[in-house]
Amino acid sequence: MNASALARYRMYIDGQWVEAASGEHFQSDNPYTGKPWALIPRGGKADAERAVQAARKAFTSGEWPKLNATRRGALLRRLGDLIGEKSKALAEIEVRDNGKLYAEMGAQTAYMAQWYYYYGGLADKIEGHVIPSDKPDTFNYTRHEPLGVVAAIIPWNSPLLLLAWKLAPALAAGNTVVVKPSEFTSASTLEFMKLVEQAGFPPGVVNVVTGFGAEVGTPLVEHPLVAKIAFTGSDATGQRIYEAAARGLKRVSMELGGKSPNIVFDDAHLDNAVKGVISGIFAATGQTCIAGSRLLVQRTIHDRFVEKLVAFARTAKMGDPMSLDTQVGPVTNPPQFEKILRYIDIAKGEGATPVLGGARATRPECGGGWFVEPTIFTGVSNAMRIAQEEVFGPVLAVIPFEDEEEAIAIGNDVVYGLAAGVWTQSMRRSLMMAERLQAGTVWVNTYRAVSYLSPFGGYKRSGIGRESGQEMIKEYLQTKSVWISTATEVPNPFILR
Repeated sequence: MNASALARYRMYIDGQWVEAASGEHFQSDNPYTGKPWALIPRGGKADAERAVQAARKAFTSGEWPKLNATRRGALLRRLGDLIGEKSKALAEIEVRDNGKLYAEMGAQTAYMAQWYYYYGGLADKIEGHVIPSDKPDTFNYTRHEPLGVVAAIIPWNSPLLLLAWKLAPALAAGNTVVVKPSEFTSASTLEFMKLVEQAGFPPGVVNVVTGFGAEVGTPLVEHPLVAKIAFTGSDATGQRIYEAAARGLKRVSMELGGKSPNIVFDDAHLDNAVKGVISGIFAATGQTCIAGSRLLVQRTIHDRFVEKLVAFARTAKMGDPMSLDTQVGPVTNPPQFEKILRYIDIAKGEGATPVLGGARATRPECGGGWFVEPTIFTGVSNAMRIAQEEVFGPVLAVIPFEDEEEAIAIGNDVVYGLAAGVWTQSMRRSLMMAERLQAGTVWVNTYRAVSYLSPFGGYKRSGIGRESGQEMIKEYLQTKSVWISTATEVPNPFILR
């Protein structure tokens, strides 16, 4: 496509729509067609510097620090209203940019308004405490204060929803933010900034710098004026960010990878469990950190369950993600597409048996995009790479187990701990499995349920900290202890009071 025909975006820094300092752009591709549709500014260190300086200035002076918490909350709720009005248009941009289903993204962009409403309401409920003092003639209380400039680094699979998880609590707490979206899916974040501007947030409070990790992400993480990094992405990238942040003694919250077990016992409602397994791995084309990519099935029902699962999965309709009846869309970008195909080859080389899919999708309805057939492997042991490493695609590894103890052992035998699913009709087993599985979220007889009300995050290499819920706002605050003496005379100054 001729570059002049592509949508052309600009970054948002200090309340202004600006080009990259270099004047360069890069193309954003439509995963369904495999062709470029937009031009995104290629930011660099100078742009990151400008954004951080703008955010720092907005934090220390100007309108933002003068606003009380109630006014901050009102701005967030106004932003929530605007999201509701524009959610369909935002969903269309997300689909064009990352290839996820419009049926899901439409619901997701509408639902994300709840994070701005929730934290808008919580903004003026941040309360300190009066501390009962053991010191005579003293009054001691605490304050919870914002950290400063937050760098929010967003992945490509659900950009706007995962931005909401970071931006809403950060702003409610009084911080300012520099957003770095994925180079594969920057357009929806830039479209969203039009709503931030319309809502009336002062210049510099929210900034967006687009570009590549080494050119924009690294300068943000290493910048001395950035107080906190909020990141969602792979554990390998998270580790590098964590190491860099540690050198600057920065706060971090990270939601990283997963290799979640979806565990089906022989007393489960099998038809419901089949739907739950399908949801866990083939929804969002498996491009979700919470994907139930390891299916653990009790051996007594293994063959029967796999047969039902394969029969159901065969009916999945692939094609244009904008069509409401499409169920499996494309992979978001070529590197991820190639990675998934490599893991399919790895699984075959390890001796796993593909009972469904196992190749690139070549159906006519898949057009020129990056499609992978929904794939199910049996004959998998938990030691195989296909069972230990995050594929981030529509690839399911089926592992049999004998009893509860073996299910727990296999489920926990991985470096990740983001989520787990359990399918059983036993209340005793539900509670026991929820207690013993090493995961930040455990679903019983459901899968992929999230809410602004409930904390979300991982154990082990799946992350640090939590997002959503009341506790999340504490990730963007620091506590100050204030001591006031009511004594009429200062006691001995050489003795610790």
